[in-house]
Amino acid sequence: MDSLTPQQRHANMAAIHGKNTKPEVVVRKWLWGHGYRYRLNHPRLPGKPDIVMRKYRTCIFVNGCFWHGHEGCRYYTIPKTNTEFWVNKVKRNKERDSKVQHELAAMGWYSITIWECELKPVKREDTLKSLAYTLNKIFLQDRTVRQYEVFEEEQMMAAEDMTDEYRNKTTR
Repeated sequence: MDSLTPQQRHANMAAIHGKNTKPEVVVRKWLWGHGYRYRLNHPRLPGKPDIVMRKYRTCIFVNGCFWHGHEGCRYYTIPKTNTEFWVNKVKRNKERDSKVQHELAAMGWYSITIWECELKPVKREDTLKSLAYTLNKIFLQDRTVRQYEVFEEEQMMAAEDMTDEYRNKTTR
């Protein structure tokens, strides 16, 4: 059984916000400190990504392990009360996340998901260095010079002899 009354549980859950969470602030401070510039919760993009980096055409989602169902993570456990509700809620969140990432990809945007457990002090530095590596790779990949080959069947001369067929059409 739940040790809290329904009103207390409701107050606890209502106090949880979707913006400016501690993991999100950790990522933002690290990015800003390393010279990366971004916008927050861009309203014109599907899903209003947590962090939008236009220069890199990249959206960063900082997901809580519980709310987004991080499989295999110790922070993702289904509550023992009202289990059916929570299973359905997490399932809908996962489906929405997948749909948003597909929409962004169709628009030409990259999506990066950072999980809350990856930002714990033990793994934080490795996760953020990996993020910087990925952003730099995306930046360089998008700005490489592509060599295009032009295939010509045969070399054409600037002034070719007129063929008999063409000469007969023009002189009539």
